[in-house]
Amino acid sequence: MAALCLLAAPATAQELPLWELGAGIGGFALPDYRGSDEARGYLLPVPYVVYRGRFLKADRHGIRGMLFDSDRVDLNMSVAASLPVNSSKNATRSGMPDLEPSLEIGPSLEIALWRAPDRRDALALRLPLRVAFTLESSPRAIGWVATPQLNLDLAGTGVLAGWDLGLLAGPVFGSRRQHQYFYGVAPQFATPARPAYEAPGGYAGLQFIAALSRRFPRYWVGAFLRADTLRGAQFAASPLLKRESYVAGGAGIAWLLGESERRVQAQE
Repeated sequence: MAALCLLAAPATAQELPLWELGAGIGGFALPDYRGSDEARGYLLPVPYVVYRGRFLKADRHGIRGMLFDSDRVDLNMSVAASLPVNSSKNATRSGMPDLEPSLEIGPSLEIALWRAPDRRDALALRLPLRVAFTLESSPRAIGWVATPQLNLDLAGTGVLAGWDLGLLAGPVFGSRRQHQYFYGVAPQFATPARPAYEAPGGYAGLQFIAALSRRFPRYWVGAFLRADTLRGAQFAASPLLKRESYVAGGAGIAWLLGESERRVQAQE
């Protein structure tokens, strides 16, 4: 869901509310996990939260803490999450433990490679490194994830005037524990069709994301498409990896419910 708010283009600084709150709904079609041959449709609430603090920011780029900020280099906090998987509803994982929802958090170094004079179009290199853990009564650490990315932000022109277009591409890397959580098969869960498997760490494929969004006076709309390939991944031999490539996506709308009277200088 975070991809709906991802990759919007920055603009020149302007007076904007310190915070904005809204709510809406979104529809998504996503695989159970990367490499699964089963997908689900989701209709979920979409919160719209914007906070333009000096050190903490929540906007279409995600939730992040500004640890270091310069004209060309930013050090932020990066956050990502995954949805739960009910193994009884996934034929490949039948009889295995469910996959709990997970949260990933860690630093992200962002290096500006190019910016247009008005700063609305920009190319950046993002280098996030996040630690992952499950969201359950007794959370468990499940390794780390690194997703170096090239991110191109474009302000729409012509028929797309007023829209923000973002394009992102990059490889995915994960630790042995991260890959074992999603792709490993413990001996007690092995079957003739699903042999035991120990997943190694390392390269985990490529991701390509395109996102389009627009903020209207009283509401926001956005959509994204994600193309994912796991060809050449270190865990390619896992019996849980059933599809090497797929396309996922979603769209949402959120209505603005309130905003602060206080205004701050910010880039959108």
